[in-house]
Formats: sequence, C-alpha cells, structure tokens
Amino acid sequence: MKWKYGLLLVLMTLATVRVSAQDDVEYRMEVGAAVGLMGYHGDFNGSLTKDLQPMGSLVVRYIFNPYMGLKANVSYGMLKGSSADVKTWYPEFSETPYSFSNFADVKTWYPDKTPYSFSNKLVDLDVVYEYNFWPYGTGRDYRGAKRLTPYLLLGLGGTFVKTDQKNVFTANLPIGVGVKYKVGARVNVGLEWAMHFSLNDELDGVKDPYGIKSSGLFKNTDCYSTLQLSVTYSFMAKCRTCHNEDE
Repeated sequence: MKWKYGLLLVLMTLATVRVSAQDDVEYRMEVGAAVGLMGYHGDFNGSLTKDLQPMGSLVVRYIFNPYMGLKANVSYGMLKGSSADVKTWYPEFSETPYSFSNFADVKTWYPDKTPYSFSNKLVDLDVVYEYNFWPYGTGRDYRGAKRLTPYLLLGLGGTFVKTDQKNVFTANLPIGVGVKYKVGARVNVGLEWAMHFSLNDELDGVKDPYGIKSSGLFKNTDCYSTLQLSVTYSFMAKCRTCHNEDE
C-alpha cells in the first residue's frame, strides 16, 4: 500500500508543478538601468565608431501586450568631436589645408586659425514605442511567447546639451533596433542601438560652419547614436481573475 501513497504523492507534485507553470504571471511594468556608448554625428564627424563616449541610462517600460511596449529612457553622456577629424575644411575652425595646394597658403590667409574641438555634456529624455518581432515572455505566461526577440523602436524625445558658448535644448527623433532576452520571470536583459535625429545644428557648439543657412526639419542638423546594454526588473502583475470577480 505504501507504494500507492508514494505514487499518489508524485502525481500530486507533478500536477502542482504543471499548474504552476501554466499560471506564470504576466507583468505590466519594468524598471532598470543601462550602460553603453554615445557618439556624435554632425559637421565634424561622419563616422559611427569615432569618438564614442560612455553613457548611463534609467529605463522604465510599460507593457501593453507580449508584442508591444512603451519605454521612457533618461540618459546622460558626452558628445565629443573635432574639425581635425574631417576632410571638409572650415575657414573658421581648421588649419588643415584641404582647400589649398600647400600648408603655407593656409598660414598666409588664416594665420590664427586652429582646429575646433568640443566635449559637451548631454542629457536625453525619450519616450519610444517598441514592437517585438515575436511575442515576448517565458512561454508559460503567454502561449507561443519567446524568451528572445528582436524589436524595432520609434519615438520622440528632448535633448539638453551644455556647450562652452551656451545651453541648447531641442527635440529629437529616436529610431533604432534591439534584442531582449528574458533571463527569468522578472529579469530582462536588452541590447539596443538607436540614432537620435535632433532639430538643432548646435549640439557641437557651432551653427552652420559652412556659412550657408539651411531649411527643412532635419536638414543640416546634428544627431547622435546610442548603444546600450540594459537590465530591467518586471513588476505590477497583470490580474487574470479581475473580470471573474466583477461578475
């Protein structure tokens, strides 16, 4: 008879585990932090990998469903660049003789000009919409959910930059891609790259170095890229029985 009680205990344990697995909780919110790199892209730099600077972020995400979410991201970093890094010759800021046959001509016409360089502090606040390629979850909280999924992001943000000349505040349009992995029921790891197109040409401290004014929403304006690794914690469990309690 003892073996019957043992078998019954094993079956009850398996049933409990199965019910528990099928009843994993879905969460509505995530909060966490990120570290990464930030790069300036404008009149004095055209490379995605040059003069990258460290950055840090605070992340809050609201989950609509396993496919969609809304994320608020507050970041702090630096923008760094120099006119010596580009082949374009700016009379106001560079002694590199790309527009002359030899260096002596530059000294003759512009004897006091030196390369322009900057290192400006930046604060970024973005709100972006995220769309997952596959439903995101443990696979037990939502049928067919995947622990790993790539995603796209698009949003609107604000940028504050402190330059040597003045403080600059402008809007920016972040567009990017990422991938996230659910380590556990409440722990998420993500890697994300985004380009932030600003509405201002003075993030580097200089406006229209060509001396020609431009028009258009994003024409001849500065931008910056971010690459960050984030870790977030899920909370605010979705209530599965609320509709039953109301009946």
